[in-house]
Amino acid sequence: MEKVIIGIDPGTNVMGYGIISVEEKKAKMVAMGVIDMRNEKDPYLKLGKIFERVTGIIDEFLPDEMAIEAPFFGKNVQSMLKLGRAQGVAIAAAINHSVPIHEYAPMKIKLALTGNGSASKEQVAGMLHKLLKLDSEEMPKFMDATDALAAAYCHYMQMSKPETNATHYNSWKDFAVKNQKRVKE
Repeated sequence: MEKVIIGIDPGTNVMGYGIISVEEKKAKMVAMGVIDMRNEKDPYLKLGKIFERVTGIIDEFLPDEMAIEAPFFGKNVQSMLKLGRAQGVAIAAAINHSVPIHEYAPMKIKLALTGNGSASKEQVAGMLHKLLKLDSEEMPKFMDATDALAAAYCHYMQMSKPETNATHYNSWKDFAVKNQKRVKE
């Protein structure tokens, strides 16, 4: 059974999107691109455009789930506020279509794809190029598109992890508390 995942890299000037399909535990890229709002000066019209375009993308590709990059904490509060609004509007478009949403921190996405939570956008794009066997012509001008595709691929990796009933421990102390019969003093 095929599953379609849309990834979103929120932005107020350029918002990336990427779509993968997963069939028989194999992912392939369906589409990626950007919503370019650099010519729109009114911040509220930008939000309207985000809602309209994300809704259109959802209508076109009918994703089963959305993976969205969480805003990272920067020093500029106004930038964070604008980014949070853009993310919220994209989430609202998904909610409006009953698409489940999964949020991933940028560091988690980078770590999942490259093994390095501090990887550059170019390293993430290069890894996607290899993992999804993309042609060089398919690589976009804006890294926002590959960041969005990375969010979708990260979600694919998370959902394909086998479930386990194993107990998880936060520390040695946690292990000792949960296994008092096994721990000798």
